[in-house]
Amino acid sequence: MTNRVSYAPQDLQKMCKQAERDQESKKLVVLLDRVKRQIAELENGDPKTQRPKHPAAAAGRNSGLPRLPRKSVPLER
Repeated sequence: MTNRVSYAPQDLQKMCKQAERDQESKKLVVLLDRVKRQIAELENGDPKTQRPKHPAAAAGRNSGLPRLPRKSVPLER
């Protein structure tokens, strides 16, 4: 048999909270990059660039970035 590592409940809660913070920070980085790109496109004044009517329409395009879930699940079994 193999020995399993068991964490104290406080340690598990801390790890879950840290994972949620990491996920939220990744979402913020993606959002900031998207906003910077949109600002750059607007400053260039490129008439060919059309603004999407809905944010989901922009996410549906192949932007090269993976789409992140709206809510993070702290722990999956």
